[in-house]
Amino acid sequence: MTGRFAPTPSGRMHIGNATAMLAAWLSARAEHRRILLRIEDIDQPRVVPDADRWIMDDLNWLGLDWDDEPIYQSQRLDLYHEALDALRGRVIDLPNPGNTSNTSNTSACGTVIGTATGTSTRASGNAHPTLSGLVECAHGFPNPAVASTSATIASIPAAESAPATPLIYPCFCSRSDIRAASAPQEGDGFVVYPGTCRRLITADPATARTRLANGDRHSWRIAMPTADDPRADVRFHDRVFGPQRFCLPRDVGDSVICRSDGIFSYQLAVVVDDVLNGVDDVVRGRDLLRSTALQIWIRRELAAAGFFATDADCATDAADCAMVSTGAIGQRGATQHGAEPRGAHQDAPRSPLNPAYAHLPLIDNANGRRLAKRERALDLGTLRASGVRPEQIVGYCAWLLGLQRDALGRRTDAPRPMSAAEALRAFDRLSWLAIRDERSGAKMGDTEAQDCANPATQQRPQPADRLLPADIVAALPRYDVPDDAARRGLV
Repeated sequence: MTGRFAPTPSGRMHIGNATAMLAAWLSARAEHRRILLRIEDIDQPRVVPDADRWIMDDLNWLGLDWDDEPIYQSQRLDLYHEALDALRGRVIDLPNPGNTSNTSNTSACGTVIGTATGTSTRASGNAHPTLSGLVECAHGFPNPAVASTSATIASIPAAESAPATPLIYPCFCSRSDIRAASAPQEGDGFVVYPGTCRRLITADPATARTRLANGDRHSWRIAMPTADDPRADVRFHDRVFGPQRFCLPRDVGDSVICRSDGIFSYQLAVVVDDVLNGVDDVVRGRDLLRSTALQIWIRRELAAAGFFATDADCATDAADCAMVSTGAIGQRGATQHGAEPRGAHQDAPRSPLNPAYAHLPLIDNANGRRLAKRERALDLGTLRASGVRPEQIVGYCAWLLGLQRDALGRRTDAPRPMSAAEALRAFDRLSWLAIRDERSGAKMGDTEAQDCANPATQQRPQPADRLLPADIVAALPRYDVPDDAARRGLV
């Protein structure tokens, strides 16, 4: 199937980006698979002019090729609109005890959902009678967060209507509101949304009607199931960090999928793109482990709404869609590179609806801070301008990934230059076991200890997975130029 590079064009790539790109390329090419380049430029205010060209130039320079033409998220807004519309009108509440499926409904506009580029019939059915006023249709590009107030306000349910929780609901909270209402979080500082507007929508729809009528600024959130709902427990296997288990309401919380400025969230866009592009191999940084649980939930709900099954370009099949009803999405089994222990869902097939995951340890600079594009001294443009060769960068990244070993199988004390092809041969031999060796063994989640319904398990262990290189430029392997190459002016 397919892997992908997915850089954000917000600046020049640094060593951490290059390491992630190398790992994604190795994962795909080791299995003779395709790899796509997707430019994640959906957040236009963060986009730096020409950064996409710099990224492609750096990848070519490193010897990391890709298949097909680059994909730009900014050219796929109609798909994200359709995905959001497919989720609107669905409810989070289980229809009856023991039923883990959800009835698919359309938006308040009816069975045919309109977009700026035409109409979509991805979702079908009848809108929930208590929700139609809060699941407004967003026909106009580029701002789906702006309400179509005439249709929206008129159909908001009365307070005496039967309560129901929409899967997608408007959120009027500011960041300061959320911080003030949230309990302090341990570890990575992630704040779980306290559910303020979720309670407002179900308990006081009249106030929601008034606020929408007044044009109050709002984002759109996707609701998580409650802790006693079997769907709240999300498990997946990571090829680096091992078995993962997240309780959606406790560890993730209701999450923004469309911002108040109309920009679709990374979480929604990446799910739509990965499935429709046939991506079944996801390699990225450890900081996105929690996001994986959220994306599994979004993927399940989009599949249950029929969003993927009716798309002619979707790389899924009937077997993929059958996983929705069995709860197998996200419950991966063994892979060729780095098999997991046997257990539940061992035989779940790898597919765009059920991809393989590998999350990489993060890389800190010499001061112990995570690498960032704003630190220009570490970006590839600066390194290239200083005379650094691509083999030095690839060798250093491969060394960080544990792919450079001595005769006894131990990681070498210092990196050495190597080409992308040499790194691929090392990965073929060592696979993900090498990268797992480079971390302490602490996992984000313990598959036995984590339990949505048990408050005693609410403290999550934090991974000791930071790679702490010394000064990166000084640590780069020396690249000795042959005398004949120097004389010919090749360097």
